[in-house]
Amino acid sequence: MSVPFPIQERAGFRYVDEGPSSDRPPVVLLHGMLGDADNWTPTIHTLSEHGYRVIVPLLPVYDLPMKQTHVPGLVTYVHEFLEQLGIQYAAMIGNSLGGHVALLYTLKYSRNVAALVLTGSSGIYELEMGSGMMRRRDREFLRERAAMTFYDPSHATDELVDEVLDIVNDRSRALRLIKMARSAQAETVTEELPEIDRPTLLVWGRNDQITPPNVAEEFLHRLPSSTLRFIDQCGHAPMIEHPDTFNQITLDFLEHTIGAAELAPTTGS
Repeated sequence: MSVPFPIQERAGFRYVDEGPSSDRPPVVLLHGMLGDADNWTPTIHTLSEHGYRVIVPLLPVYDLPMKQTHVPGLVTYVHEFLEQLGIQYAAMIGNSLGGHVALLYTLKYSRNVAALVLTGSSGIYELEMGSGMMRRRDREFLRERAAMTFYDPSHATDELVDEVLDIVNDRSRALRLIKMARSAQAETVTEELPEIDRPTLLVWGRNDQITPPNVAEEFLHRLPSSTLRFIDQCGHAPMIEHPDTFNQITLDFLEHTIGAAELAPTTGS
């Protein structure tokens, strides 16, 4: 998919960087395993329009060397990316695998994290999708699996199914996807969660089939400084299915944790 923002490049990193610089920590958005920066399009618009600097790295799920294709490899990638941009302190928002990366990053670099927003995060339990999707190249089967991500199956568009088909038909990418999915299953953070003292917002789809609501409740129980908000008629990607609700909940949380940013200047009378 294409993101309606310029993709910047620096030292081999590709990313979106929108919104004004300010004395507030920037907000880093981390997409999921089969996701991309465009998953965050409404969130980028909303946060940047409210004065936050928003940074979205394009995570190299299919491009890391095979030996580094695991969740800790993505954590290292994000750390090196933020160092390259000179960012030492940020709020992190992650969906699915992106939430898992944010959690491991926080455990390793706690001083660099101002606050966390997790939505449909892996790290405790998630329905294993990668290997099953790779074994069958039937278009309708893949559509059904992709539709499990959403409460409203119409979000499993032809474009999305085509992207999944492209992945399963590319041996190198398919192998990396399977390896990353297995790593997400293995790299659980359940026992380490009480060590995370950063303010954390959990935004969960009430109808999430991949990381069900009981997973959100477990995160709430184990994270000392967490709050949980459910969104009804919503699956694994609230920022896609209910962007207005997700963005308002997130804005309220950011205002109370890292502070309200000045509104971006507007034009016109």
